[in-house]
Amino acid sequence: MPPEPLPLVQDLVLIGGGHSHALVARAWAMAPLPGVALTLINPAPVAPYTGMLPGLIAGHYRRDEILIDLVRLARRAGARLILDRVTGIDRAARLIRLEGRPPLPYDLASIDIGISSDLPGLSTHAAKPLGTYAEAWEAFVAHAPRDPRIVIIGAGLGGVELALASSHRLPGAKVTLIDRGAPLKGLAAREALLAELRAQGVELLQGTPSEALPGALRLEDGRVIGSDFTLSVAGGRPQAWLEETGLALHQGFIAVDARLQTSDPLIFATGDCAHMTHDPRPKAGVFAVRAAPVLLENLKASLTGAPLKEFRPQKDYLKLVSLGGKRALADKWGMRAKGAWAWGLKDRIDRRFMAMFGAVPEAAAPVVPPVRGLAEALGPRPLCGGCGAKLGAEALRALSQTLPAPQRAEVLSGPGDDAAVVKVVGGVQVLTTDHLRAFCLDPRLMGRLVAIHALGDVWAMGATPQVALAQVILPRLSETLQARRLSEVMGGAAEVFASAGADVVGGHTSQGSELTVGFTVTGLAMRATGKGGAREGDALILTKPLGSGTILAAEMAMLAPKGVMLGEIVATCWEAMGQAQGAASAVLAPHAHAMTDVTGFGLAGHLLEMLEASGLAARLDLGALPLMAGAEALAAMGAGSSLEPANRAAVLGRVRGADLTSPRARLIFDPQTCGGLLASVPASLAPGLAEALGAWVIGEVVAGEPGIVLV
Repeated sequence: MPPEPLPLVQDLVLIGGGHSHALVARAWAMAPLPGVALTLINPAPVAPYTGMLPGLIAGHYRRDEILIDLVRLARRAGARLILDRVTGIDRAARLIRLEGRPPLPYDLASIDIGISSDLPGLSTHAAKPLGTYAEAWEAFVAHAPRDPRIVIIGAGLGGVELALASSHRLPGAKVTLIDRGAPLKGLAAREALLAELRAQGVELLQGTPSEALPGALRLEDGRVIGSDFTLSVAGGRPQAWLEETGLALHQGFIAVDARLQTSDPLIFATGDCAHMTHDPRPKAGVFAVRAAPVLLENLKASLTGAPLKEFRPQKDYLKLVSLGGKRALADKWGMRAKGAWAWGLKDRIDRRFMAMFGAVPEAAAPVVPPVRGLAEALGPRPLCGGCGAKLGAEALRALSQTLPAPQRAEVLSGPGDDAAVVKVVGGVQVLTTDHLRAFCLDPRLMGRLVAIHALGDVWAMGATPQVALAQVILPRLSETLQARRLSEVMGGAAEVFASAGADVVGGHTSQGSELTVGFTVTGLAMRATGKGGAREGDALILTKPLGSGTILAAEMAMLAPKGVMLGEIVATCWEAMGQAQGAASAVLAPHAHAMTDVTGFGLAGHLLEMLEASGLAARLDLGALPLMAGAEALAAMGAGSSLEPANRAAVLGRVRGADLTSPRARLIFDPQTCGGLLASVPASLAPGLAEALGAWVIGEVVAGEPGIVLV
């Protein structure tokens, strides 16, 4: 008998996706600590490597080349990723307060959240978050006026690099660098950099910005500086919420000792948000990178009772300052030089650092024994989570044919409908059940999304949700972590059910090999909207884009198209999946001749069920199908759900008219988790209904044998 996995007993939470934490997560992927659950909290699914930001602005790098994909990194590390912003820490209760969800318990925590460059009245012009700034910059470059005016606020090293990068990218631009004090004050390479700024025509102004105006910037002394693009890299201030933690601070930054430990032994800190009291160092990424191995070792030591190590930062370090073009200034030990060779060195160092996050070593895959049929049963793709883990349509169809027909008079539907329909006083009650294998490691997100998924059948029948029963399987955990995870699952689900008007009235729990969440849901209606009833000439409306199965499969396999961040695709997918369909059901049900939800069998499979029940055919406009961002590109790479082949086989011969192997066509077989509603409505009403819901008209119902023609 194979050994059982060890239970998880402690929660280690990394607050922030800074360089140190990214390196800790990478190392954790190669050597996790048994019994410890790792969580990473960050507002965005990607984290910028700031050393390459000037190169991005200058046009030397693509955006994806300077971003660390935290979704991929968390998947490799077996870590839960929570996309949220931390607002505080309750140290007495060991709770991390979050902006968008209830407080999160921790046993040990580390903080690596960087610093803020926001200035009062100029927060919309800050360099962070990088994604917003980078998009705004590229849009400005694409439509820049003649002789554009660019203002950079903050004349530290970062501001100087961005001013020179802007000047290089837009040679005719007038670039102004503003600071309240003397630029580059106290920097050894000050004169060399000032000479470079003068040579490239960058104007230096001393003053304090007070207000951003349309096309201008007002200073406190009343001067108004013309600006078509304003960027603030000034401030360098600690996050405000740190003041309320009760941790020892130094000028607002977290005070840490030689072991990177704060005044609370259960909290560590590193990076720009920390101040090393034993050996103060300037705010520079090199120290965060060098601190990462010590931080990792000390976190593991704290969790196991081992002695902690000290971090001894270097006294001086090689500074490589980009000069706009592919040139840089090298400065160390009081010696400095500049040229293309320095840029080449900086570029190699930066690319080598980023390459570490593109290829995290993994354990070797197990060897498949040569048992006949085993390799075929495993298939070419790993088993998916969500609806991708369902049995195929053929297996379920065969089962439904063996079940006896309902005998009770009040049962109005049998196996195969979206939900069972039972006659009750004043109308009908619909009953449905769904459970999903975990497709992400965040129990609260799983609870929320599975609740939405389970409600889909109730909404598809035009019913109002009534009550829900939960079925939750937890992996092996200590009693403390069992309580935490179950609370997170049910907390996420309860919000959804409460919003839908349903009460959670009980359920069942057990332990198993992995997290699985399910709900049995009932609903009430005067009459149920079924799959049958579509009429010739009806228009087909779809309320959500397709692609969740392919995206979730790509996330498991860590595939991404060149130039695209998988983490951003996945985050967008989670957001789309989290859109409940109660409002859409209320709008569509009074007008729909037939309605279903698009889930495990994909659009083609569920549409065919509707057509078979109605005795009609359909034409689908392949070009009109809404797709989630990145889904088609991932399908073109070969990504796809493990259920897709079964979905395709189930409709073989009944879908025609296009190359069914094209990436776009393949997505009609893609199993959807938390999919949208598919409604057959009068054609005259379709445009108005689609506009009201932000939905899509994707085809029409036509006469003929049940089948789908792609046009």
